[in-house]
Amino acid sequence: MTLVRWQHGNRSELGELLPEAIVVLPLGATEQHGPHLATGTDWILAEAVSLRAASLVHERAARPLVVAPVLPFGASDHHLPFGGTLSLSPETLLAVLLDVARSLQADGARRLLLVNGHGGNTGVCHAAAATASARYNLNAAHVDYWSLRSAGSSDVPVPGHAGQFETALMLGLDAGFVAERKERPDPPVGAAVDDVALHTAESWQRIDGYTDRPELADPAIGRKWFDQLAAALGDRLLELAEVL
Repeated sequence: MTLVRWQHGNRSELGELLPEAIVVLPLGATEQHGPHLATGTDWILAEAVSLRAASLVHERAARPLVVAPVLPFGASDHHLPFGGTLSLSPETLLAVLLDVARSLQADGARRLLLVNGHGGNTGVCHAAAATASARYNLNAAHVDYWSLRSAGSSDVPVPGHAGQFETALMLGLDAGFVAERKERPDPPVGAAVDDVALHTAESWQRIDGYTDRPELADPAIGRKWFDQLAAALGDRLLELAEVL
C-alpha cells in the first residue's frame, strides 16, 4: 500500500487516499529536558519512530498510511519553572486534537492513530481519541511509543524524563541533540503509593527536572531500542489496518 507524508501530498492525492487510510499523527512537547537534552526531544522521537514504523510496513499494510505533520507542543506546564518550555494547557491541547479530528472528518478521513511522545499528553490523548470517535465518527486510537518496548528488555526506567532511556534514543538518532552529561548519584526518591499516580511540583524540583542516570546512556543501545520500538509500532499499524 501507499505511504504519504501529509505535507508532501496535494489535495487531490489526499482526497483519494484518506477515506481508506490510517492517518498517523505524531505529537510530543517542546520542554526542558535537563541541562543536556534538546527541548524538542519528545516530538523529535515521536515523529522519527512514526516515520520509521510506517516506512517499514506500508508495502504490507492493508490500508494506505498517511503520516501527518508532527504536533510539537504538549501539556508541559509542570516544566515551565525550569525555562526552555513552550506549553499548551491540557484544555487547549484537547481542543487542538479535536480540531484536527474535525478537519480529518471534513477531509474524508475515517481513521486516526495518535502516536504520543510525552507523558503529560497521555490522558489528553486518551480523551481526544474517545471524543473524536463519538463526536466525529472517526475510528481513533492512541499509543505512547515507549509502551511498545519489549518486556524485560532493560531495567532502565522507561520513559523517565531526559534520563538514560530518552538520552540513549537521542544519541542513537543524532548525538548533536545531546550536550555533555555530568555524573550524578541516583536522584532522591519521593513519596509514592502503590498503584496510584502521584503528582507534586516539589518532586520535579527535587530531581532538577530530569530522572535517573542520563550519563550512562549508550548510542548503540539507543539505536537498538529505537529499532525495536519502530518495529513494534509497525506491527501495530499492520494490525490496525485490519481492524480500524
